[in-house]
Amino acid sequence: MTPCLRILGCRGVPANHGGFETFAERLALHLVSQGWRVVVYCQQDGQGPVTHDRWQGVERVNIPAANDGPRATMLFDWKATMHAARHDDLCITMGYNTAVFAALLRAARVPNVFSMDGIEWSRAKWGLLPRAWLRMNETAACWLGNRLVADHPEIAVHLRRHGCDDRLSAIPLGADRITEAPEDAVHAMGLVPGRYLTVVARAEPENSILEIVQAFSRRSRALTLAVLGNYDDSSPFQRAVRAAAGPQVRFLGPVYDRARLSALRFHCTAYIHGHQVGGTNPSLVEALGAGNAVIAHDNRFNRWVAGDGARYFKDVDSLEAAMNQLLDQPAALAAMRAASIRRFEGGLSWADVLVQYERLLRTCLPARVNQAAAEASAARPR
Repeated sequence: MTPCLRILGCRGVPANHGGFETFAERLALHLVSQGWRVVVYCQQDGQGPVTHDRWQGVERVNIPAANDGPRATMLFDWKATMHAARHDDLCITMGYNTAVFAALLRAARVPNVFSMDGIEWSRAKWGLLPRAWLRMNETAACWLGNRLVADHPEIAVHLRRHGCDDRLSAIPLGADRITEAPEDAVHAMGLVPGRYLTVVARAEPENSILEIVQAFSRRSRALTLAVLGNYDDSSPFQRAVRAAAGPQVRFLGPVYDRARLSALRFHCTAYIHGHQVGGTNPSLVEALGAGNAVIAHDNRFNRWVAGDGARYFKDVDSLEAAMNQLLDQPAALAAMRAASIRRFEGGLSWADVLVQYERLLRTCLPARVNQAAAEASAARPR
């Protein structure tokens, strides 16, 4: 019997949004290549019936959600969970933002694996009610999930407080190794290969965007700071970031095209990673896979991911000092790049990550699938 996995909790495939969508795409394609049947629930704008189609061998269940923002996501998650509960297939849910809906899967005895997010409720952007909702759903995931996967050892430590140690595994998110990239995309954005720094992050206070821009802009430099992401002057914080920027800071907007983003990473002088909370951040892993020298915010999450070869900062002053010390030292930057590649090859490639996930998912398949596989194996000539 062909093993089947249903993927919930992301916007769908192909990936056009964040880290969970990229992970869902890579996991789906890997499992299809290994003979699995994979069904991904995809969020569609507007109204209308649920439709079905295929993409690169992956079955897609397209569910319209007419509302805007979080309401649309919650409606989509509810409809997707109800649909999955009608089938006796293994599920994996990306994140825990609507984990209470998994009670439907529990009631239907449908096995479900939660790929847990970071400590989402701790993010500064959330108000009291959203924070309470997220904390409740984190607990619900730990109660309702047949298995839980943390993307970082420190996230696993946090989740153990819920008493789920016997159902908990730690597998990081992955990235591709980038060994070459054309320079055209870099030139098209007005940058000079090898003469700019990159920042790839949502424009939120906890990602140290303001501190990065302030530290870089304190003096004139022979480099450009390329900041990716949406910046809108209607946001006080984003307006403050733009106001703090010196003439050598470029706001490039969001870049979703993988080829362009890979080229930006590959040809940069260094990558600045300001995330203060979370687990294994995909942007940091992608920077390691591109062989970037990394200057990261000093916290337990980033230190485990980037390793000893990166440099770390705590505030504007320490970041400015790191920039002043490193950016004119080609030998030091070359050593950091080599250290990034070594760390990446130590278990952060998609090849490593997806094999670990498939191994775990096979242990969670419904009993009927494992029984059929055992019978088929026994029937083969020896």
